Amino acid sequence: MNGGHRGAPGARSPMLASCSLQKMCSWMLNCCLALQHLVVQASLLCIFHLLLLPTLPEESPHAQATSELLARSLFACGISTVLQTSLGSRLPLVQIPSFEYLVPAMVLSSHLSLGASTDRNGTAMASTCPAPHCAITGSRVASLREVSGAVLVSGLVQLVLGVSGMCGWAARHCGPMVLAPSLSIIGLSAYKEAAFFCSTNWGIALLLVLLAVTFSQHLGSCRLPFCAWPQAQGGSMEPSVPTLRTFSVLLPFAGVCIVCAILSHLHIPWESLDLAVAQLSWANSTFHAPWLRIPYAGEWGWPLLTPRALAVGIAMAIGCSMNSVGCYVLCGRLLQAPRLAPHACNRGLCTEGLGSLLAGLLGTPGGTAASIANACATGLTQAGSRPSVQVSALACVVLGMSPRLAGLLTRIPLAVHGGVLCVTYAVAVGTGISYFQYADIDSGRNIFIVGFAMFMALLVPRWLGAAPAHLATGWVPLDLLFLSLLMVPVFLTGFLSFFLENTVSGTPEERGLLSELVPEKAGAGDRHPHGERGEASQVYGLPAGLRRLLPSSCKAFPCCFLCPGSEEEEEEEEGSHAADEGTAAPGEGTHLLPKPGSGEPQPVRRPSEMEMPAWHTVA
Repeated sequence: MNGGHRGAPGARSPMLASCSLQKMCSWMLNCCLALQHLVVQASLLCIFHLLLLPTLPEESPHAQATSELLARSLFACGISTVLQTSLGSRLPLVQIPSFEYLVPAMVLSSHLSLGASTDRNGTAMASTCPAPHCAITGSRVASLREVSGAVLVSGLVQLVLGVSGMCGWAARHCGPMVLAPSLSIIGLSAYKEAAFFCSTNWGIALLLVLLAVTFSQHLGSCRLPFCAWPQAQGGSMEPSVPTLRTFSVLLPFAGVCIVCAILSHLHIPWESLDLAVAQLSWANSTFHAPWLRIPYAGEWGWPLLTPRALAVGIAMAIGCSMNSVGCYVLCGRLLQAPRLAPHACNRGLCTEGLGSLLAGLLGTPGGTAASIANACATGLTQAGSRPSVQVSALACVVLGMSPRLAGLLTRIPLAVHGGVLCVTYAVAVGTGISYFQYADIDSGRNIFIVGFAMFMALLVPRWLGAAPAHLATGWVPLDLLFLSLLMVPVFLTGFLSFFLENTVSGTPEERGLLSELVPEKAGAGDRHPHGERGEASQVYGLPAGLRRLLPSSCKAFPCCFLCPGSEEEEEEEEGSHAADEGTAAPGEGTHLLPKPGSGEPQPVRRPSEMEMPAWHTVA
């Protein structure tokens, strides 16, 4: 951790003391970053449950059911995050139930809630459950079990997509004209939810947005004198982190929550009444939840695997896989990492599948997928840290074993959730737009592909949301499959842009295939493919200790899609030996993207092995 510096024998004790203090401050900084990831993750989890639970059949559940659902989701997300950062893509990505899980789950739960109702002519509709379960038709517990069954199916499909290598193959064929509209629509797809939660109090939401913009942009280079710790060289006290920018999400979040608490203590009405009442009934369940309850599979009954759950689960897997690949690319670009490796993409999808399997067995209504909001928060704060994400994952596991503590997250004001969505998802839109620079955007071909894909992605969900009865094939599972897919903007944009980009003729320059995003086709003479693979192996490669334990059979089909090739393995071994000899990048003690001595963001270029950000070399 000391970067390989060796002092004189007489200076041994001061150097050790300086390094130990540096490590302590590094862990303090990582804990603060972990708390920042946790508050963003908590907002997204609360949004997921607040939007999904009202669509379930009307029934008075047990008082502690809501907080226990939230606790189980936290537990599954924590386990999945540890797997993702350790064995998956190795990017510092937090796992949550994404909106690509929410939309199909709402489609299925809305269909189930109408199962016992009547149609417009007063004729009783067909039962929504098979004969063995008709005694509990329309109950909330049965609906949750069927939604959990869909989550379980989605986990299995994601595992198949990852092990078969289809995810990595698709990622390699996604050029700038696929990434640009897909990432842009990922950010734009959350505008309705952001407006919905901001509408509880626009003043509170705008205050959070204003503080976040001010801290991250206008005061981005501001360094507070009391936030300094000794550097590895000589132990001099120097501020190494621009504090306001690094915590430009956590500080506004905490400040706005304090303002809301003061207003509530003074009995000043500041929330919209109808939404506040809904939140109050949800948050009151916290007082009845137990302090300690370790979740286990089958506690609330095993997931129901019905044809409807199978269809919706397939839609969940497809939509979430496309979202996750986009999140991998987004996170890598924000952290200036090398091009996404196919084996890392496949492993990441496999770990998300395992997390969704766990979530389904625990009875949660949502699986696990890479969090766009947390990745965007990393880009906004310009602080990427793998240890901090792992610390936040451990905190999620602890909260998941205490429904009473997890239920406290329901006290977060709804307007704060809307502000967090506004701040984070805006980064995804901007990152997607930045990919247009690599292609010829003045080309009529590219203009049509981008415009058509993004317009249809916003039009079709709006049309089906207003008149879902127009989509009727005569078989309910097939209707739910199409409805669940066509209501997800990410799927529509990704599918249309991928299809048009690879079928409409265009020159490589026009399509942006000669840019640095496609190094294997780049003609620049100063680029070395072996060095670039070595950089990618340091970022996306498995830990050195795990690689030594893997048997040679892991290179056979189908595990060959999860491991790098022989040349890349040699690059990884060289990188691991270099790291063992103390050639880690400066600032490894903080594991931050910006180097401790620089006040400005890193220039957009490929760093050398000696200049790699510290989180790249952390095992």
